Amino acid sequence: MIELRDVHKRFGAVEVLKGISASVEKSEVVCIIGPSGSGKSTILRCINGLESYDAGDIFVEGARVDSKAPSIVAIRTQVSMVFQRFNLFPHRTALDNVVEGPIYVKNEPRAEALERGRALLAQVGLGEKAGAYPAQLSGGQQQRVAIARALAMQPKAILFDEPTSALDPELVGDVLSVMRKLADDGMTMVVVTHEMGFARDVADRVLFIDGGVIVEQGAAKPMLNQPQHPRTQDFLRRVLHPL
Repeated sequence: MIELRDVHKRFGAVEVLKGISASVEKSEVVCIIGPSGSGKSTILRCINGLESYDAGDIFVEGARVDSKAPSIVAIRTQVSMVFQRFNLFPHRTALDNVVEGPIYVKNEPRAEALERGRALLAQVGLGEKAGAYPAQLSGGQQQRVAIARALAMQPKAILFDEPTSALDPELVGDVLSVMRKLADDGMTMVVVTHEMGFARDVADRVLFIDGGVIVEQGAAKPMLNQPQHPRTQDFLRRVLHPL
């Protein structure tokens, strides 16, 4: 469903992605792990067309991703993104945030979008918060609104960019439980995360990125339990057993 072929990306003189090749199948959950600055979030932003890339190719269901082409609008409606910092409109209610895309991007009838928006807020456990503004919600609640907003576009895949890293520890579980349910329901997901327990339990495959390259990839449980590459071993040892 999503394919990256030898993708390169520079920011000025710094080459952030140095030839990334990977694929994601329909209904597959792929977690991307690695140290800060390794290029993980840049991969997601290139898939979604939020960043252009300098060389290589990215395809979503056979359509090439080009951030400057008119086709990028159609690709973004198929591949939603959930950000680290929620990115909700502060002056709009939870429900208004959820229905913004369907109404103004997909031109759905307002009544239809509102009905589905309320159902999606209920699905993420926030049915009673439809009229609340982001400032009245906890970080975990805001992130669940952001997930409902992504689902409102009826996407074929969702990209998650470290969706729990801005949350207080006690709020992480609520967001991860929503993501687990999405995985159980067959949603195609690419998740940049530091939550190794989630990656081990939910992901089909894991990619370990360091220095802009894929150092190691494989089935989630074997790779996280018994990584083969010394760099992966060192990273997981530091993440799972910090001093």
